[in-house]
Amino acid sequence: MSDRRTAEQLRSHQWYGDEISSGLRSFSHRARTRQLGYLPEEHLGKPVIAVLNTWSDINPCHVHLRDRAQAVKRGVWQAGGFPLEFPVSTLSETFQKPTPMLYRNLLAMETEELLRSYPVDGAVLLGGCDKSTPALLMGAASADLPTVFVPAGPMLPGHWRGEALGSGTDMWKYWDDKRAGLIGDCELSELEAGLARSPGHCMTMGTASTLTAAAEALGVTVPGASSIPAVDSGHDRMAAASGRRIVDLVWQDLTLSRVLTREAFEDAVTTVLGLGGSTNAVIHLIAMAGRAGVTLALDDFDRIARTVPVLANLRPGGGRYLMEDFHFAGGLPGFLSRISDLLHLDRPTVNGTLGGQLESALVHNDDVIRTRGNPVAHEGGLAVLRGNLCPDGAVIKHIAAEPQLLQHTGPAVVFDDYRQLQRTIDDPALGITAESVLVLRGAGPKGGPGMPEYGMLPIPEYLLKQGVRDMVRISDARMSGTSYGTCVLHIAPESHVGGPLALVRTGDPITLDVTGRTLHLGVSDEELERRRAEWTAPAERYERGYGALYNEQITQADTGCDFAFLARPGNDPEPYAG
Repeated sequence: MSDRRTAEQLRSHQWYGDEISSGLRSFSHRARTRQLGYLPEEHLGKPVIAVLNTWSDINPCHVHLRDRAQAVKRGVWQAGGFPLEFPVSTLSETFQKPTPMLYRNLLAMETEELLRSYPVDGAVLLGGCDKSTPALLMGAASADLPTVFVPAGPMLPGHWRGEALGSGTDMWKYWDDKRAGLIGDCELSELEAGLARSPGHCMTMGTASTLTAAAEALGVTVPGASSIPAVDSGHDRMAAASGRRIVDLVWQDLTLSRVLTREAFEDAVTTVLGLGGSTNAVIHLIAMAGRAGVTLALDDFDRIARTVPVLANLRPGGGRYLMEDFHFAGGLPGFLSRISDLLHLDRPTVNGTLGGQLESALVHNDDVIRTRGNPVAHEGGLAVLRGNLCPDGAVIKHIAAEPQLLQHTGPAVVFDDYRQLQRTIDDPALGITAESVLVLRGAGPKGGPGMPEYGMLPIPEYLLKQGVRDMVRISDARMSGTSYGTCVLHIAPESHVGGPLALVRTGDPITLDVTGRTLHLGVSDEELERRRAEWTAPAERYERGYGALYNEQITQADTGCDFAFLARPGNDPEPYAG
């Protein structure tokens, strides 16, 4: 085709030149490639594809990606490209402390700079655990090469005594059962062995599945990629297909900026809301959009939420099924086919137009992927709140809350940090009742640090024993996408920088009104000003290292928690390779 690039137009040609080139640097680059064991005919004149792999022995979500990288490379070879695998930071939601959110932007920086500084023409990104998907795509968007994303895939369903378990979601449920005295140590030991049975990320519609579905909706995966179980042979085939696809994208010069448009992000938001997805998607999609030069705001989520029904009958958003069920019911193509009138079907993806991808999509189970006439909920699963307690916004996953708590007024019980909460939450002297509003501060982007997933605050043990399983809980933290309950999250600005949350005192009345989209602290403006005059900023947590850079540059939740110097517009020069 006349619009396809020539070998001399490849970015990698700047490094390698022609085989007979007399340039010293080109000669050196070719010599060092021979040192790697490659023949000239294996790479010269071919698209060089970076395979960025977040595999690690300490990341159970990604422990199979070493093998998937081989499948990607197989596909690249088959299509006439030259793959090079790059190990990049792994962000293990399970083990990394204080939270992998602290390091999302570090992986984004690493991704961008690797793609910019090496002789590569395109990239395949392997990730899936919560923060790795946005991090990889943020960095790749800034580098703006042809790119395909390979989702890690959900793990197999958990099992325990004849019951299908959802990782995270059932962990919270049975931990509360243990605290309430309903199960004992023997049952808990069995649950440890049954919750997570294979490689792959959480198999509920938690943050990982939400973000990989958003990536597919954005158009940066091959069709149907996001729901394939991690250990299914179809996952291997998808990885190889992604390797083949990236080579063609390089020849077409279909860069990521041509895919990540305003329309793509609106469709990703629509997808997340229709899936009843994780609140974390709000922060990550805003950050990803910013890297693509698209302004996405909290109000966009609330506006779109009022137009899209929840059709995915999945845990924990008020549903009953898990990701394997969703996959075999039709996966994301089947789901999107049922809301296609809400999408921008003519926009480009890495595999043609979105509409073209959905032409053959089918749904095989109307209970897993509901029809428009029988939705799980009539509006999207997230709501954005405003009020004197969150002037820059807050979010709630109201589809996962007890309906009677969505309009509630109660007295605040305030915890200044999570450790204090852990030590004292079960103390009857605090006087916590089912009507109380639990308030946690000091858990935001700076205060956490890194905005840990503390937002599903524990309910006092004595209330659990009375049968109380939900309360209104408010914080500047995030919560796991596998969590549930009436949890108001991402309060902005956070308490650590002097947001109104810093001024709340135990006993203050707080009113939550999800229908009215408000969160109000029942204290006069005059009293709040008096408290503000008495407030002193906490000491900074880091004096050196990456933590100091993070503290200096991190933005608030409503703008995506990116680094200011990375989020701002501007061009970076291509490196001089000669």
